[in-house]
Amino acid sequence: MNIVFATNNSNKIKEVQALLPSHIRLVSLEEIGCVEDIPETQDTIEGNAIQKADYIKEHYGLDCFADDTGLEVMALDGAPGVYSARYAGPQRNADDNMNLILSELASKDNRAARFKTVIAMHFQGNFITFEGICEGEITTKKTGTGGFGYDPIFQPKSYGKTFAEISLEEKNRIGHRGKAISKLVTYFK
Repeated sequence: MNIVFATNNSNKIKEVQALLPSHIRLVSLEEIGCVEDIPETQDTIEGNAIQKADYIKEHYGLDCFADDTGLEVMALDGAPGVYSARYAGPQRNADDNMNLILSELASKDNRAARFKTVIAMHFQGNFITFEGICEGEITTKKTGTGGFGYDPIFQPKSYGKTFAEISLEEKNRIGHRGKAISKLVTYFK
């Protein structure tokens, strides 16, 4: 079975495909000829996931799912949240984003944070959403070379390592996206 994953992020496709049963194959936006930027103009993580899934269903008529993920830092009143990808500016640079957060938290004791992923899916006439949350904290410096985005500064609760220091399999088991995808896989079963 094929289903469109409404993303151009090859890291996300790799992470998610690793979690799905072998009979489910993800189809990329490139494979369906979607080269335009899908709008992400909502003010919530849920809203952006829904907007992206609706866009693919409306313009291409295909079963699909889309996700949106945000890092919510408690001492920053939940920021960057829905603006996680472009927190330090429209260039969407992960190092710039991490450096800004580390700078903003430099004088703060509360480093609690969480990753939140919402998946919105159109499948065989049904629409459903799934959510995954991973609680943790922001470290004082970047550590590790794996993962992507904020992974080098996010340490999941009860772990002594950042997401960038653990394997993809471990991240998928405990992480926000893995939790949301697990709910999606359960739905398919």
